[in-house]
Order: sequence, then structure tokens, then C-alpha cells
Amino acid sequence: MINREWHLLSRPVGWPKPEDFALVEAEVPTPGEGQVLVRNAYLSVDPYMRGRMSAAKSYVAPFELGKAMQGGAVGEVVASNAEGIAVGDHVLHFLGWREYAVLRAENAVKVDPAAAPLSAYLGVLGMTGLTAYAGLLRTAAFKEGDAVFVSGAAGAVGSQVGQIAKLKGASRVIGSAGSDEKVELLVEEYGFDAAFNYKNGPVGEQLRAAAPDGVDVYFDNVGGDHLEAAIGSLNQGGRIAVCGMISVYNNTEPAPGPRNLARLIQTRGRIEGFLVGDHYDLQPQFVAEVGPWVASGALKYRETVVEGIENNLEAFLGVLRGDNTGKMIVKL
Repeated sequence: MINREWHLLSRPVGWPKPEDFALVEAEVPTPGEGQVLVRNAYLSVDPYMRGRMSAAKSYVAPFELGKAMQGGAVGEVVASNAEGIAVGDHVLHFLGWREYAVLRAENAVKVDPAAAPLSAYLGVLGMTGLTAYAGLLRTAAFKEGDAVFVSGAAGAVGSQVGQIAKLKGASRVIGSAGSDEKVELLVEEYGFDAAFNYKNGPVGEQLRAAAPDGVDVYFDNVGGDHLEAAIGSLNQGGRIAVCGMISVYNNTEPAPGPRNLARLIQTRGRIEGFLVGDHYDLQPQFVAEVGPWVASGALKYRETVVEGIENNLEAFLGVLRGDNTGKMIVKL
């Protein structure tokens, strides 16, 4: 049996190029003691993976050149040499970017395809969902009555942030997105009170029009002009949770910082970055609260599905371009 897997050949400078990568064929490995072999069904591609393609020191180790890349994946166990996981079980793990993966049993989390579609465990009920939950409720310390602004609001994380805020009693939820179609989706399907297309004019002006009374919480997925605009509209005691800054990931020079940071003195505002890996203790609470919302339809989600391992790279580049609505998934 042949396993196809994506390797990083060279570290991208600026926007990643196809020649930085290669789809490589290798033999399907045999699981050793305590290991399982998984045939991946769905793969995740996420903005943070761009950082792992660089050699710069970060919160997670860079991808190794000439070796298979990694990412979230969910699939079926087709061979097991470990107790507790049997052939036919479905598991979540982090050896994506390949068709088959061998991993230690303790690095696999069993999931139930009868409780939710397998792909949901990579998104709304997976790492992206927990990111939204932890960032809003813990890092941003959301409380009932807060006005919330979310950038990248039609993405996997942002769309969930806005809906959780509404379900938790936000006074107003505003989102930004990169197309008029996504803006309509935020308001008509996800229940945002207002949304705007950041390409249609200065973000600061559009945010002030959408939130004339200011915002108490800003969930940042974009950085750049969005962060500056949020600081400009921040109410007294406002909180900013920095999840990502996709607008600067491919920059070759450092991006200028917000020019209005002094306003945090006036508002007693707070900016805090966070990583979902620091909040896995919230996982049981997250599943217990969000799972029923998903099952009942109170919390809606979208997936952009790209088929075929050969299109894994294009799906990732699509995330950086903002092509996806909701979670970008690769179906094998």
C-alpha cells in the first residue's frame, strides 16, 4: 500500500509557493507496540501552519524540511497494536497532511461518528471550537451585556465566537469579513447584529458605524488595521483577545503596530494573546455546553470542503487568501 504525504522542501519567503512543497509517495508503515495505523478521512488546514513553515522560534516547533508536515486529522483505525483502541474505531490526532498515519495510542482521541459528523471534530467540536470558547470566555472574560467585535468573523473560529457571544447574552455582536456574501451570512444565518466588508472602506469608520456605542470585547483574528480600529472603539475596561493576525503572516518585513495604543490608558483596556493549548482543561466544559447547541441547531457552522490529498496545499493557500467560509477541510 502506498501512502501519499506532503513534505516541506524549502521555507517560504512571503507567500508560500508550490515549489516549496512536494507530494511524496511512501510505503504505509506498520504499527509497532502501542501504536495504531489510521486511514485519514478528513484533514485540517489552519492559518497557524504558516508559522510552522518558517524557522523562526515560536510557540510550536517548525516543520522539518524533507519530512511530512503535521496537522489535525480524523480517521478510521485500520490496524491496532495497542490496548484500548480497536480496528474500526475513529480517532482524532495530529498527523495530517497524509493519507495514512502511524501514531502512539495515547496520542489518539476516540470520537463518535454517530454523535456528530467526523469533520466536525476538526472544527466546531474540535480545536477551532475550543479556541473560540476559551478565547472569548476566559481570555476576553466575556460577560452578559458586552458588545463584541470579531474580525475574520466568517472563518471557523470567528463565526463560533460571535454565536457563542449571542447565546451568552451579548448586547451586540459585530463581525468583519472579506466579501459581501460573507457579511450576509454573518447577519442572516449566524445572527450577528451587524457586519461589514473590510474591503469596502476604512475599518475604523465601518466599525464606528456598526458599533456607535463602542465595543467591550474584541476577538482578533486579523491584526493590522482591525486591531487599531478596535482599540479606537474600545469602551472603558474593554478587553482584546489576540487569537491570530492573518493579515501579517506572509509579510517579509515587520508590520507597524497600532498607532493608538495610548488609548488603552484612557480606557484601562487590556490586550492579551492566548494559545488554545493552554486551555485544554476547558475541553469537558466546552463539549458539554457547545455540543447540545450544535445538535439542536442553535449554533450553526459551515465547512468549505476540498477533495483529495493532491489538493491539500491549495486548500491551505485558500485559507491564507480567505477563500473559505467556516472551517476549511480536506476530504480524502
